[in-house]
Amino acid sequence: MRNGKLPASKLPLILLSHGTGGGRLTLEWLAQALANSGCIVAAVDHYGNTYEYKIPLEFVKPWERPLDISFALTSLLNNPEVGPLIDQQKIGATGFSFGGYTMIALAGAKLDFEQARNYYKTIGRKELEIPEFPGLVKLLDDSSLIAGSKHVPPLKDKRIKAFFSISPALGFGFIRKEQVADIKGALYIVGSQSDSIAPVKTNARHYHQLISKSKYTELPGKVGHYVMLGEAIDAVKKEAPIYFTDDPSVNRHTIHLQVDSLAVAFFRKELK
Repeated sequence: MRNGKLPASKLPLILLSHGTGGGRLTLEWLAQALANSGCIVAAVDHYGNTYEYKIPLEFVKPWERPLDISFALTSLLNNPEVGPLIDQQKIGATGFSFGGYTMIALAGAKLDFEQARNYYKTIGRKELEIPEFPGLVKLLDDSSLIAGSKHVPPLKDKRIKAFFSISPALGFGFIRKEQVADIKGALYIVGSQSDSIAPVKTNARHYHQLISKSKYTELPGKVGHYVMLGEAIDAVKKEAPIYFTDDPSVNRHTIHLQVDSLAVAFFRKELK
């Protein structure tokens, strides 16, 4: 807001991570609800993995996204105007799809990249054939990608106390309890029963079963993956129906309100 006044007291901070090929504004409905609840919300654009700017390899480098969020957090804390407003004991994060995985990685889970890579190349090939960027499977043998996967730094960010993961992807890269043993912060996972992009069986529900202390809500019926994107006018629905048209039984606005309520209640409890 132009010439707006900054608050006098410290506030909780929630970092927000968009889905693959999305952008910081695609979850504006959630950001607004969290801001209205009394939090500072910081939404990033993940470099090379947005709808406006696509670098193919950035779509298959899962370790880059948690590093983006940690970098953004450090930058905010060091910012002379914003830093003093942040209550450093009340920092949370939320994300959708690839951003949902990002939450779980930041919480301390360690992806088995070779397991994920083999899954994508075999029985899970369909899950990598995403509409945001078709043909990603061929990148899985890129030598720089494989080399980078062998030198991933620790991704857990201990400054973040609570994680709200919506329709997380990459669940099939986590098959052993020891991969999630380092998760100490509060974690809430939301899945959609009819999600065909990140099916709950191998993703949201699987994460919950593997991570014993996680909380879980599964949205029933014909609720799909892209219901979590913003609402659209009719012209945009016609232009991009896969992202903005839901089953007739699903009201996107109502789903957003439901997830808003879950997220606000979760962060109020865990960041009190």
